[in-house]
Amino acid sequence: MRIALFGSTGQVATEVQRRLPSGATLEVIGRDRADFSDPRQVHDIARTLEAEAIINAVAYTAVDKAESEADLARTINGQAVRALGEAAERTGTPLVHISTDYVFPGSGTAAWKPDDATGPLGAYGASKLDGERALGDTGVRHVILRTSWVFSAHGNNFVKTMLRLGAERDRLTIVNDQIGGPTPAADIADACLKIAAALADGHPGGSHHFSGAPDVSWADFAREIFRQSPGTPEIVDIPTSDFPLPAPRPLNSRLDCSTLHAEFGIKRPDWRAGLQDVLRELDAQ
Repeated sequence: MRIALFGSTGQVATEVQRRLPSGATLEVIGRDRADFSDPRQVHDIARTLEAEAIINAVAYTAVDKAESEADLARTINGQAVRALGEAAERTGTPLVHISTDYVFPGSGTAAWKPDDATGPLGAYGASKLDGERALGDTGVRHVILRTSWVFSAHGNNFVKTMLRLGAERDRLTIVNDQIGGPTPAADIADACLKIAAALADGHPGGSHHFSGAPDVSWADFAREIFRQSPGTPEIVDIPTSDFPLPAPRPLNSRLDCSTLHAEFGIKRPDWRAGLQDVLRELDAQ
């Protein structure tokens, strides 16, 4: 199977490259070839690809910075995704596109289903929703895979931030009223590769959710990080209102992943096992 991967150094892109199944080939298109701040460049490169499926792991993910760079976020997460979809539709190449729980308003306590009404709270979520809708407009056969709270041994993420702060401080204040499923990037990569293979075999596509289990608060996520690693700072629970940030955060990031399991046989991973693997890689245990 021939797969084209947009993105080369991000958390999921790194894991896709590491976890490519035997017998598959991967063409990696990094920023040097396709800068998503230039949608035309993305379109032109995508039209030249000879692949059976595309995985798009490129995104503007600076949630707070997006509030002051909304135009750039919309270009990368919306307009460039449209350009990619248009090119893929022309070549008949299906694609997997990674999205986010931030497209939802974060209200209530029920897990969000793929067909629930969206309502992003900030510029980042709005830009990602733009990309989802753009793919639908192009007519390309695709799967939108919404996920949450991504972590790995690469890039910037909550696990690495906690390990750094835990080594510097005896006491950490962490919000306890935002609930979601931490998701190992390695498991997202495996899911993307399996979905790409299904699309290449003719799967019609659709929108699905994928997050780690069980759902927890950020504070309890931090506690598990330090339970598995040498650091032992005191974790103090605080409400979101005590930790103001430029971009509003959804309080409810729970995702209903049942359709992904039903259609692709992909179950929610236990993020605690994924955390153990990441900490081992970081030599933090």
